[in-house]
Amino acid sequence: MPRRAGLSARLRLTLSYAGFLAVAGALLLAVVWVFLLRYVPDNSRGLLGIAPNRYLLVRTFAPAAAVAMFFLLVFGLVGGWFLAGRMLAPLTRITDAARRAGDGSLSHRVRMEGRQDEFRELADAFDTMLDQVESHVAEQRRFAANASHELRTPLAISRTLLDVAGRDPTGDHGELLARLRTVNTRAIDLTEALLLLSRSERGNVARESVDLSLVAEEAAETLLPLAERRGITLDVTGAPAPADGSAELLLRMMTNLVQNAVVHNVPADGTVTVRTGVLGDSSVVTVENTGPPLPRELVPTLVEPFQRGAERVRTDEHAGVGLGLAIVHSIVRAHDGTLDLAPRPTGGLLVTVRLPGSTGAARPGAAGTGTARPGAARSGAAHPGSAPASRAPAGPAPLTPGRGSRRAAP
Repeated sequence: MPRRAGLSARLRLTLSYAGFLAVAGALLLAVVWVFLLRYVPDNSRGLLGIAPNRYLLVRTFAPAAAVAMFFLLVFGLVGGWFLAGRMLAPLTRITDAARRAGDGSLSHRVRMEGRQDEFRELADAFDTMLDQVESHVAEQRRFAANASHELRTPLAISRTLLDVAGRDPTGDHGELLARLRTVNTRAIDLTEALLLLSRSERGNVARESVDLSLVAEEAAETLLPLAERRGITLDVTGAPAPADGSAELLLRMMTNLVQNAVVHNVPADGTVTVRTGVLGDSSVVTVENTGPPLPRELVPTLVEPFQRGAERVRTDEHAGVGLGLAIVHSIVRAHDGTLDLAPRPTGGLLVTVRLPGSTGAARPGAAGTGTARPGAARSGAAHPGSAPASRAPAGPAPLTPGRGSRRAAP
């Protein structure tokens, strides 16, 4: 912002140092006058009858005092200018780094050496801020590039299909329409996922008390047919886990977690286990699934947008757009929670979500996360040997089975 020109901090500090020395010198001269010279008699006999008298002492002392005051003033200005420059040198480096960052060079760092003090603490905090800003900007650039590519792909496929149909007017238009519908559906899903990701990253979500155990049951009911088709055992157990947040976003978070666990699983006889409970002041949700082994260095990247992992790509109707865990991560952050991903030793992934506990009682059925409806649990509907749904009192221990389960067995 525009500002009027003023004295620099270095000049103000210099004047302050010089003024301090001048005041100290003046006080010293005043002490000499008050406690020494004023007791010297001002007559021809002087002190104790011995010359010189006050008049001669003042005439002798005053020029020397004036010279000393002048020297103190000059010394204060020169020394103050030098000391102020040394003291403000770290600020100059920080200002230079800030200007470079403002010009777009986010890779420059202050990296101030020396022992810890206020200026080096400020420099370290500034470097940390630049690290976060650079990481965020790089992430946004990757996101924009990946989003552009993902959005361009269905449009390019649609144009290719239309070009082929234009060259062959007698072709099967029904098949063309089916393919166009599939491509269009994928583009719509991608757009809705991007909008949801943008909404959750803003962080200003409406909050109400929601029971995460009911949200898990609702997500399991929705994805039970998918689990049955893939031969996946889907088990949802645990105690009530109240949390404050958006019921719609929390349901999407849970749905993405369960769908991700179902889709990225072993080809047959896989399992997905969802547990809810309370641990301390937090409501905890864990989603654990079987699957191929995952490299430990790959796991942290799975929450990045459009990151599907080297061995986690699916080519069927549930291939996804690579935003599932990114949306989960964004929703968890918007609710002031934490998301932990850990590879299982035998293969698969263990996802743990911790959200701050609710300050009030959870409302059953808030925004579609209500209690299980009679007959909604489809355990054993497609497979007679599957375990029936049950509802038992919640156990006192956190993360222990107690609420009803949803189980789809092959």
